[in-house]
Amino acid sequence: MPIGPITMIAIYITVWWTVLFAVLPIGMAQQDQSPPTDGSQWGAPADPKLKKKFLTTTWVSAIVWALIMVTIWTGWLPLPRLG
Repeated sequence: MPIGPITMIAIYITVWWTVLFAVLPIGMAQQDQSPPTDGSQWGAPADPKLKKKFLTTTWVSAIVWALIMVTIWTGWLPLPRLG
């Protein structure tokens, strides 16, 4: 069953956000609990490496999305017809 480009984009965005929240805590270590002096929050990491995490999220999401598309196109995960 062919699916439209809007559905494929929606699936990718959902996968991307899910993977992002799985990748965000990777590499974060407990740091010293000295009071912040620059107005930041206690739990904020000193170097969150967001660019690297966004790039990692993008390629991992592309792989997961491709696997989902294959399972949909082979019929293992059929999508219901809405119309």
